[in-house]
Amino acid sequence: MRIMGHGIDLVEITRIAHMLETHGERFLARCFTAGEQAYAEQSHRLRAERYAARFAAKEAVLKALGTGWRDGIAWTDVDVTRDPAGQPGVRLSGRSAQIARERGITGWLLSLSHSDSHAIASALAVGNG
Repeated sequence: MRIMGHGIDLVEITRIAHMLETHGERFLARCFTAGEQAYAEQSHRLRAERYAARFAAKEAVLKALGTGWRDGIAWTDVDVTRDPAGQPGVRLSGRSAQIARERGITGWLLSLSHSDSHAIASALAVGNG
């Protein structure tokens, strides 16, 4: 296994809380998959933190992919998942999945964390290249 890319992103939780309050369902539908929304909505107390961590993860993944938000990639093309043990993961679809295949990326290692004020994510793209 070889590291094909690394991305990291830091997000202010108040920024995401403001987007949730100001743009509500439109913001959620544009940026988060149904699974991400279901997870974040499980805890009213941690709602903004959970969305902020997933927002940071999406940014980190696309930095590791080497594209950023261009080449026709949608926010929902990057789905931040959780395995039964709670470990975060990444599922790509659409254009982001196509680019990952073209670049020889076969998997992802993702770490998320947050404090009272910020959420951070680190993403490693791995492959056999």
